[in-house]
Amino acid sequence: MTRPGGTWQNWGRSAAIRPIRVERPRSPEGVQRAVRAAAAQNLRVKAVGAGHSFTGVAVAPDVLLELDDLQGLVSADEARGRVTLLAGTRLHRIPALLAPYGLAMENLGDIDRQSISGAISTGTHGTGAGFRGIAAQVVGVTLITAAGEFLRVDETQNAELLPALALGLGALGILVEVTLQCVPAFVMHAVDAPAPLDEVLDSVHERVGAADHFEFYWFPHTDVALTKTTERLPESAVRRPLPKVGKWIDETLLSNGVYRAVCAAGVVVPAITPSFSRLAVKLTGDREYTDLSHRVLTQSRTVRFREMEYAVPQDQVVPVFRAVQALIAQRGWRIEFPIEVRFAAADDRWLSTAHGRESAYIAVHRYWRHDPREYFDAVEAICLAHGGRPHWGKLHSLDAEQLRERYPRFDDFLALRDRLDPERRFSNRYLERVLGA
Repeated sequence: MTRPGGTWQNWGRSAAIRPIRVERPRSPEGVQRAVRAAAAQNLRVKAVGAGHSFTGVAVAPDVLLELDDLQGLVSADEARGRVTLLAGTRLHRIPALLAPYGLAMENLGDIDRQSISGAISTGTHGTGAGFRGIAAQVVGVTLITAAGEFLRVDETQNAELLPALALGLGALGILVEVTLQCVPAFVMHAVDAPAPLDEVLDSVHERVGAADHFEFYWFPHTDVALTKTTERLPESAVRRPLPKVGKWIDETLLSNGVYRAVCAAGVVVPAITPSFSRLAVKLTGDREYTDLSHRVLTQSRTVRFREMEYAVPQDQVVPVFRAVQALIAQRGWRIEFPIEVRFAAADDRWLSTAHGRESAYIAVHRYWRHDPREYFDAVEAICLAHGGRPHWGKLHSLDAEQLRERYPRFDDFLALRDRLDPERRFSNRYLERVLGA
């Protein structure tokens, strides 16, 4: 978001910039005009959505395009289950746009504040061993190139470019429209249940294989995993949503309100963290409900934090988790945020963290007023030793040479970047680090 005085900063307060100017285009043609104007002045230009990336991937050193006004449904093909959305459309607004057509997104991440273009461009994913990340749901995009031209990519036009452009880090052009392959609307039956951590780790692959969606959280300093298992049901299934009062207590009062106060206090008195974590696993994570898919897959998080997440081969998830668990104990750290573990199917997007392999995701967080570097650096070393790939929108330290070793199509992506943006109109410091100059 851009504050008075012209400074833009992301949600996690981990990136900030004062661009030369800020523009708010209201149409794809407005984006085209902005890119052409930037090129005429030899300025770099970047588009931002909700600012939910923790890295500097969207930082605009010269011209910042805020896409808040570029939202809504462009068209719907009900017969094929496809919809085209303006690129700035927020994920949490999409269910209402799809409802008249009886459609839903196949899968979602656990946060829905992002724009659709930002979510796919950084590799946002959900959980479920049979389901791919959001970028893999993309069947078409329209973008503005560095030359200021419209480029349409779908199954009939420039189809070979889709695996690169659907997850392009904002390095190949500015997306103005995104076409998604949707599925018939569905509901989900969810069971949130605490279980002994060792038991969950011993059976994690069986749990993942037996459910449509499985994930778990672990508060350091406890021996309990908070599991979430969900099954997909037809839209006609009976819904039994969470009672409003109970949901407010769990998600607003405890998970956000009280938790925010404890995180803030833990900055001053770290010793309170373990006792609160043990209390948290007793008070939350034990409920059963059935509701519309987007209400089950996503949740509200208002406590500000910073995050690092790595994708590792699924068969490496337990060794990585055990190593992180031992690390926290050895260092004597007081970690206030839970570790989150999720799963995803392989896909073909060139820069997807799940490219060519079934993946498990391990995410670590710290309250935004803590310095996360020591913790994140140590966890990162563990993940890298087990074939990890960092989430593009979350904090990591890798550069282009290190990333090239982890992505088979990395050089193909760079070649396409050279073709579409030879003058680096869409570059910034982050992209220079992860892709090279």
